Amino acid sequence: MSEVFEGYERQYCELSANLSRKCSSASLVSGQEQQQQKLSEIKAGLDDADVLIRKMDLEARSLQPSVKAMLLAKLREYKSDLTNLKKEFKRLTSPNADEVAREELLETGMANTHLASADQRERLTMSVERINQSGERIRESHRTLLETEELGVNILQDLHSQRETLLNSHKRLHGIDDTIDKSKKVLTTMSRRITRNKWIVASVIGALVFAIVIILFYKLSR
Repeated sequence: MSEVFEGYERQYCELSANLSRKCSSASLVSGQEQQQQKLSEIKAGLDDADVLIRKMDLEARSLQPSVKAMLLAKLREYKSDLTNLKKEFKRLTSPNADEVAREELLETGMANTHLASADQRERLTMSVERINQSGERIRESHRTLLETEELGVNILQDLHSQRETLLNSHKRLHGIDDTIDKSKKVLTTMSRRITRNKWIVASVIGALVFAIVIILFYKLSR
């Protein structure tokens, strides 16, 4: 509830009660001068009440839709109350009561028409606001969906990149394994060659030693 609206409302209620008392007492005043003074006070009070009604209307329409609807409903009651006070004032100031009664009937019909139109406008305004709010929620959901979709695409791209990295690493490891296997084969071949060369050298040395022994034996035997 708006504190500003409550302040205007309190002022209006006090003013309305005061005007009602003055209207009741105005018909009992006997002197014409005193009656004119009383009617002038009532007219000034009605003008002040009109100002308060306009202020309450402006304040109510500046608030949130849920609060605004409640305050505008109360404001319609105050407008109806002010209309009744104005009718009572017109009755006091008019010498022809029948004419006043006919005018009141016409004004009542017009007031009901204006009130119905105001209600329709208010319902239409609230419907438009609800549609706008729904549209905003839909747009927000769409933005969230797009952000989620973009995040999903980024995650898939990261996973694809990681998969490519793993595949490349596997290929490099496979290449290293092939290199190691080739190195093992080369080392095995070299080892075999070294062993074979050792046997060849040993055989040559053995043959030379055997030849030297035979030569020495032959020389010594002569």
